Amino acid sequence: MLINCVAYQDGRKLADIPVSEIHNYVSRADCFVWVALRDPDGNELEAMQSQFGLHDLAVEDAHHGHQRPKIEEYGQSLFAVLHIIENGREELTVGEVGVFAGANYVLSVRSGAEHGFVEVRKRCEEEPELLRHGAGYVLYALMDSVVDRYFPVLDAIETELEEVENRIFAHQTERASIEALYGIKQKLMTLKHATEPLLEATARLHGGRVPQICLDLQDYFRDISDHLVRLNQSIDSLRDMVTTAISVTLSLITLQENETTKRLAAYGALVAVPTMIAGIYGMNFQYMPEIQWVHGYPVTLAIMALLDVYLFCRFRRAKWL
Repeated sequence: MLINCVAYQDGRKLADIPVSEIHNYVSRADCFVWVALRDPDGNELEAMQSQFGLHDLAVEDAHHGHQRPKIEEYGQSLFAVLHIIENGREELTVGEVGVFAGANYVLSVRSGAEHGFVEVRKRCEEEPELLRHGAGYVLYALMDSVVDRYFPVLDAIETELEEVENRIFAHQTERASIEALYGIKQKLMTLKHATEPLLEATARLHGGRVPQICLDLQDYFRDISDHLVRLNQSIDSLRDMVTTAISVTLSLITLQENETTKRLAAYGALVAVPTMIAGIYGMNFQYMPEIQWVHGYPVTLAIMALLDVYLFCRFRRAKWL
C-alpha cells in the first residue's frame, strides 16, 4: 500500500506526486523523491524498481522480509534493513523496514509494524536546512527514529525485571518468577538481535570510506552509533541481571527446600523418641524392668513428654522449628 509519494527541492516540499511521475523529479539534480510503502505486493515493488533502478537482490530482500539488520551498498545507493520493535501485551512485536536510498530518492518499505514514520516526515519538513542534504538525511532520520524506539522498550523490560525481583524476595511463586525471568531474557535477546548487527553496519556510515550520500552527515550517523552502543551495553547489563536473578531464585528454592527438610527431620525426631520407648515396652518379654511397677505407665509417659520438650527447645534454638 502506498502511504506517501512526495517530491522535495532544496529541502522544501514541492508536492505529492503520483508514482507515474517519479522519474520526472528523480532526473532533476536539485530534487529528490521520498516514497513510503506499507506491506507492498510484488507489483508495487516492481513499479518502484523500474522508477528508481533498484537492485534485484535488494528488492528480493524487501519483498520476502525476515532479514537480519544490515546496510548494504549497491553502486551509489544504499539498502538498509531495520527491525521495528514494539511492546505487545505479553511479548514484543517485531516488524521490519527496508530503506532504499540513492542520490535522488528514498524508498521505505514497512512490514509487520503498526507505528509508521509520519512524525519523521513532519520533523524533516520542519528542518529544511537539514533536509537540503537530501536522501542521506532522510536515511539518518528514519534510522534515528527506529533506534529511539528501542529505548522505551528497554525501559519497559527493566521495569518488568524490577517487578519480578520484588516478587522473588516477597517469597511469591518461584515457578512463576522463573518463567517471567526467561520471558524477559527472550525479550532482551530479541532486542539484541535488532541492535547488535545495526551497530556494526552503522559504523561504516561515519568512519573510513563513507558512502557518497552520507557525506557531510557523519556526525549524525555517529550519534546513532553512540545510541546503539548505549543500548547494547544496557542490554548486556540487564541480561547479566536476569541471569543473576535466576540463580538467586534457584538458590532461594534450595534454601526453602532445606528449611522444609529440617522441619520434617525435627518433627520426625519428636515422634521417633516416644515411638522408640513405646516400642521397647511393647515387647512381649516376661521379665522387663518396671514391668510390674504401679507407677510405670505414668512415669514412662512423663519421660516421653520431657524428652519431646527438651528436643523441641533444642530445635527451636537451632531454628529448625
